[in-house]
Amino acid sequence: MTKIKLITEHVIDELMIEMETASSIYIMTSFVMESGVLLLEHPLKQALKRGAEVKLLAGDYLYVTQPEGLRACLAIDERMEVRLWRSQGVSFHPKAYLIQRRNGEGILIVGSSNLSRSALTYGVEWNLAMRAGAEPITYQLALDQFMKAFYHPHTIPVNLETVQQYEKEYEDYHQSHPYLIRTWTEQEAKDLMYIGKSGEVSEERERIQEVTTAYLPISPRPAQRYALEELEKTLEEGYNKAMVVMATGLGKTYLAGFFGQRFNRILFVAHREEILLQAQTSFHRIMPERSFGIYNGNQKAGDSDCVFASIYTLAMKQHREKFSPQAFDLIIVDEFHHAAAPTYQRILDYFQPAFLLGITATPDRLDGKDVYALCDGNIAYQIHFIEAIQKGWLAPFHYYGVYDETDYSQITWLGTRYAEEELLAVQLKQEMAEKIYTAWEKYKQTRTLGFCSSIQQANFLAEYFRRMGINALSLHSRTLEMSRAKAIQYLNEEKLAVIFTVDLFNEGVDIPSVDTLLFVRPTESLTVFTQQVGRGLRLHEGKEFCTIIDLIGNYRNADLKLSLFATEDDRSHKYSTSRGHIEPKVPDNCTWEADLRVINLLTELARKKQPRKENLRDAYFQLKQELGRRPIYLELHLQGDINSREYRQEFKSYVGFLYWAGELDDREIEAFKRVEPWLRETESTGMAKSYKMIVLLYMLEKGHDHWMDPVTPEEVAPFFHSYLTEKEYRKKIDFSDASSRKLWDYDESKIARLIADMPMTKWSGSSKGLVTFEDGQFKFNFDLVPEDREIVYQWTKEICMYRLHEHFERKGNNQTQKRKMVEL
Repeated sequence: MTKIKLITEHVIDELMIEMETASSIYIMTSFVMESGVLLLEHPLKQALKRGAEVKLLAGDYLYVTQPEGLRACLAIDERMEVRLWRSQGVSFHPKAYLIQRRNGEGILIVGSSNLSRSALTYGVEWNLAMRAGAEPITYQLALDQFMKAFYHPHTIPVNLETVQQYEKEYEDYHQSHPYLIRTWTEQEAKDLMYIGKSGEVSEERERIQEVTTAYLPISPRPAQRYALEELEKTLEEGYNKAMVVMATGLGKTYLAGFFGQRFNRILFVAHREEILLQAQTSFHRIMPERSFGIYNGNQKAGDSDCVFASIYTLAMKQHREKFSPQAFDLIIVDEFHHAAAPTYQRILDYFQPAFLLGITATPDRLDGKDVYALCDGNIAYQIHFIEAIQKGWLAPFHYYGVYDETDYSQITWLGTRYAEEELLAVQLKQEMAEKIYTAWEKYKQTRTLGFCSSIQQANFLAEYFRRMGINALSLHSRTLEMSRAKAIQYLNEEKLAVIFTVDLFNEGVDIPSVDTLLFVRPTESLTVFTQQVGRGLRLHEGKEFCTIIDLIGNYRNADLKLSLFATEDDRSHKYSTSRGHIEPKVPDNCTWEADLRVINLLTELARKKQPRKENLRDAYFQLKQELGRRPIYLELHLQGDINSREYRQEFKSYVGFLYWAGELDDREIEAFKRVEPWLRETESTGMAKSYKMIVLLYMLEKGHDHWMDPVTPEEVAPFFHSYLTEKEYRKKIDFSDASSRKLWDYDESKIARLIADMPMTKWSGSSKGLVTFEDGQFKFNFDLVPEDREIVYQWTKEICMYRLHEHFERKGNNQTQKRKMVEL
């Protein structure tokens, strides 16, 4: 075919031909109809059988996508990745098909054809097909933008759980909009009218870089020096992975650059273009003699000494495999709390660097969670922003809690967020804008960032502030009147007083001069709230403190975020109580004030116990939706949004929670009632060391038919020794005191004696008869009915694996803290 051509009918014919030899197929479409999926079912199946990568992104805008269409996608092949864009009322209109071959050839078809039979066959459609060689830069940009959209935070994986939830929303929406099926195309046309005078909306491409007049020699700042010292110890101790947690504003990127000086080739991975360019500038200042290059949708400087790569580009197999697995000595992953996502996992699984360094600022991941396993439990250095404020490394804050009269209990909760239309109905009111403006006028300083929950709210408040004579701007991905770089410049120069935004400034872009933060949205994510608070805490000439103005209503988890502002001592018991009210004990140079109604509201929320159970249930179901199945216990710990220990505290066992939440089937319910004492014992037995669970793990390794067979210390000894010595962190945490260090070289009799004296005897004595150790045999002193055997085996194994992981995670973190205290 020609390099570029117009296709006005039967685009399916072109797709079929290209898919026959495709190595990857990427489809992004506004909606999905079952008829369209069935039309492409055979070529997609064949492509997947050949090992091709297939990804499909659809939208939920106006609930046109059919649940049957999503189910048809799931039925094709489990290797096909399908995600759904949660539009939240904002139009989502792309229609693009990206098909590549292994030799680098490919085609981009973009136009009007959604994934439906009519659009792909007999419908009146206009599509442009372009060969990769015709416009290689445009083609690569399309690939890069697709990956960004596919893994965007607004997307969710399509699985049986998420389809079931979507179907309920779909039915509810169509019940209240009975004529939508006939009129949705008219609505789509109306939305297109608002794109702008130019006829197109292009994504912001201006890059924000640090301004430097010369690359003068620089040296580490205090926080960076402490972190570098800990990383040095990590190298000396033989680790090849580590994570550093440093509050925003302390120079994580420069720290990575200083650490990188000892390595020859470096790969720096990030998910935002601004971060890549800022990192390149920072590294250049530290190592001006090195070569530097960007590897993203536009540039492919992969031969440089230091490569700064977009996660979305490296997530594509064809780009990842242009490098050998050993191509880099050091890999640095920025915003490491994202590293459990599939895009990062592919990269971490592929490359084999001499050292992996993860850096992040998000403190609610300090307990390890999903990143712990990725760095072998080695958190080399961590500092909360409160500690950094106390040391004078970040600006103090003055916090003002302003009462929000909105009754959020009347707004539908969708599991992870409030229903967009219902939330907007209360946010876009004159009286709400007046309240926000009054609070801002009372407490503000000179330069304000306002964080909103939607583009509509940001536009509404910016317009209101302008009517009040304030230079305000609504800045988001659809803003046309001013670029992001220009807006930041104007805010610095005080030509703008307020920037209202949605998610642009959560990560990666810093404006040190900002001295006022305005929160006008319910806080649904502690991670995001923490990142946003960090935007205002950088030190800057003339800034004495950062003002935080926070509207607080009875929204979910409103009280939880207050621990974020407390000193470490206060955080250990969440809050201090003053005159019967809950108030965080903040650093001496900070202040925390709130309306009396706010304090009363937070006190009431804290007194209620049932919301805690509801929060645990919400976090569980959110993860279940992400996974598409019931999470095992360790997954709940690694990937859940709430500390997993709370499930045991509230329900005595994870299975006890599943019973309460209605997640057990009839057979499991009967088994749970019979063995609940054993499950509680396994969850709660004391573990100063890991020894009990290692013995249990050995027994579980025999399988569900024999795991309850008695064992002797001599039988367990080889497994026990191997488990504790095969991983360096296990040996250092639980097998390196004066007595056990002598057992690093295997000695069966001595190890058997240790097992008999410690885990077996101690567990027998504390288990209320459920576990016994008599006549040299360790066994369980309870019986299982045959139908319970496999179920209880699986539950016990889940608890065992969870407790081992959590034990080494906790002990590893404690050792890090002890090292810090000794040095201080």
